[in-house]
Amino acid sequence: MSYIGRKPTVGNFQICDAISVVNGQAAYTMQVGSVNVLPETANHMIVSLNGVIQKPNSSFTVSGSTITFSSNLTTGDVIDFIQILGDVLDLGVPSDGTVTESKIGSNAVTSAKMFSGFANGITEADQWRLTTTTNSGTDAVVSSNWERVDTDGYGKIGTGLTNSSGVFSFASTGIYLILFQANYTIGSGDPSAFFILQTTTNNSTYGDAAAAIGGGSSIQLSAGNQFIFDVTDVSNCKFRFSTASFASGTALQGDSGSNNTCFSATRLGDT
Repeated sequence: MSYIGRKPTVGNFQICDAISVVNGQAAYTMQVGSVNVLPETANHMIVSLNGVIQKPNSSFTVSGSTITFSSNLTTGDVIDFIQILGDVLDLGVPSDGTVTESKIGSNAVTSAKMFSGFANGITEADQWRLTTTTNSGTDAVVSSNWERVDTDGYGKIGTGLTNSSGVFSFASTGIYLILFQANYTIGSGDPSAFFILQTTTNNSTYGDAAAAIGGGSSIQLSAGNQFIFDVTDVSNCKFRFSTASFASGTALQGDSGSNNTCFSATRLGDT
């Protein structure tokens, strides 16, 4: 904003409540609206006594909310007014909606100032894997041989998922990114083998949300996919994995020491 002449200084200007002089007394408590006030320094005040502006730190001093005149006042003296300027560099409390992005310093917003759901950034991240060869030649829910990853400097954030016979439940609601991968052993002449992520929002009916597809003849390969799951209710929103079109000799590969067939679930934010 442009100005003609000098740009005005914004401070916290206050006029103290009227003070009645007590004969033989030099010190008085300053209040605004019957509440004690604390000037920055004596230099941040304008004091008028008997119609004369007083010199800071000479005619008066300040300590906390107490102003002390250089000599005792007597009956008939009048403290005309005390104006507190505040910190002349203090902008006071900004009006609603007036603080823009450019006014906020880099790295000025710490995690302590974020809303509770974002205080620690990502609050849930978990990863699981198959520990051994599973569903060989079988089309079914992958209900066993799951373990939480626990080797090679593994990491986990938050409570993590719970597993009941291959059905995974969440510790908290939110938007989750599920990344999954299948390591296949493909049997002779199996053109397609599906490792399917299935989700439910009613703890009953499952739909095929995404699939990792492999195929070939007597080979080993990997395939993966992903899905963003809106978990609005931890009692009803769950997921599992299933296999389809697994011919004889086709199986999911697992290992208890490294990730082969595996997945991770990371909470991205609130639902």
